[in-house]
Amino acid sequence: MTAQEKTNSNKQTATMADSSKRKAVTVLRVLYPIWFVAGLFGVLYVPATIIVAGDAMTTASNILANELLFRMGIVGSLAVQVIQIFVVLLLYKLFKSVSKSHASFMVVFALVGIPIAMLNTLNRLATLLVLNGADYLKVFEANQLQALVLLFLNLNEQGQVIATIFWGLWLFPLGYLIYKSGYFPRLLGIWVIIGGVGYVLDSLTHFVLPNYANYEAVLLPVVTLMTLGEILFGAWILLRGAKIPETES
Repeated sequence: MTAQEKTNSNKQTATMADSSKRKAVTVLRVLYPIWFVAGLFGVLYVPATIIVAGDAMTTASNILANELLFRMGIVGSLAVQVIQIFVVLLLYKLFKSVSKSHASFMVVFALVGIPIAMLNTLNRLATLLVLNGADYLKVFEANQLQALVLLFLNLNEQGQVIATIFWGLWLFPLGYLIYKSGYFPRLLGIWVIIGGVGYVLDSLTHFVLPNYANYEAVLLPVVTLMTLGEILFGAWILLRGAKIPETES
């Protein structure tokens, strides 16, 4: 192969790589808003609407009165995890030329957290089994069943705290890749890394502080501010896309 042929081959390969990245960004612009809406609905809105902290009777009554909403929340939570699989694989395609090792770490951390979060959803399904009136549960009194419902929901919350560790860890390599790529403003990459710190610290404080609820009013706004970078990155992709050069050497 002559030098000219090698040059043309390299240019063709670079052009194909650029096209693949642009296609990945196009799909991400569709998936990110769906991902965020599903997360807000399944992970935040439904639990906040139905669960009353420390009140087993009211929570059980709310689930029975809004069973369809509760089930939709479960579906929404599962959808978040399924969508994340596609999101992280598309991000890998976008960033692997920046640093294949960091892109691989990003995929590993993200994919480890997904089965944890999906299996944790069993705790929400368990509340429906407890409340469905099966014959083998008639050995329990009504107040005992209600207490079991709250126990399973509390376990679901603790499972989310464990999954949050990996929701934070995958943001470290992602933030680095955003910063180094030149496709996005570097400040976004820094803020995404800060978001990773926020998620991990939030998880650790849940386990370290025995009375976390007493500190939540102070910690929650701080963690929310720290983790805004992930949301802003998704919003940037949706509204602005990515600045991918025509060719890359």
